[in-house]
Amino acid sequence: QVQLVESGGGLVQAGGSLRLSCAASGRTFSSYAMGWFRQAPGKEREFVAAISWSGGSTYYADSVKGRFTISRDNAKNTVYLQMNSLKPEDTAVYYCAADPNGWSWDYWGQGTQVTVSS
Repeated sequence: QVQLVESGGGLVQAGGSLRLSCAASGRTFSSYAMGWFRQAPGKEREFVAAISWSGGSTYYADSVKGRFTISRDNAKNTVYLQMNSLKPEDTAVYYCAADPNGWSWDYWGQGTQVTVSS
C-alpha cells in the first residue's frame, strides 16, 4: 500500500509560481513512476506531468510544457511539481499519483488546491 500526501497549493497571481510536493510512504517509492494530474471545476481530471522511477524520463501535457517541471528525490520519497508563469486556467485541484507496475495509476493523494487569480 502506498500513501501519497500533497502540499504546497495556494492562491497566487497570474504569472506567479508555486511548487507542489507529494510525500509518499513505502520503501519501494523509488521503483514507481509518479505523476501529477489536475481537475478543474466541472471538468474531467487531466494529466499534467509524469516522471519515470529514475527521474530520467519526464512527460508533460502540451498545456504546461515549458512552464511546469516535474522532479523527484528518491532519498526523500518525494515528487515535486514546479509551476511557473501560472495562468488562471491552471486553477484546479492537483493530485499526485503513483504507478507501481508501469501501466496504471493505482494510488492517489487527496489533492491540493491551486488557485490563480487574474
